[in-house]
Amino acid sequence: MEISGIISAIVVGVVIGFLGRLVLPGRQGIGILWTLLVGIVAALIGTAVAQVLGVGDTEGLDWIELLIQIALAAVGVSAVQRVKTKV
Repeated sequence: MEISGIISAIVVGVVIGFLGRLVLPGRQGIGILWTLLVGIVAALIGTAVAQVLGVGDTEGLDWIELLIQIALAAVGVSAVQRVKTKV
């Protein structure tokens, strides 16, 4: 992966992390750094899942891939929030 691909993955991950946090109701007790990390991981895993399902490369914007990434980010933010509140 080239440096431009890594930078774009980070940028997309940031957006995905905040969108994942936005779809969750209420206040999340995690910081911005955790949101960013969850978003980056969700973006990477979501892209892999979309590729496996055959919807990763479609005409125009990949809406299904984006929805998968946001759903994974919401699950990740929720999981991190639960772990942090138990500690």
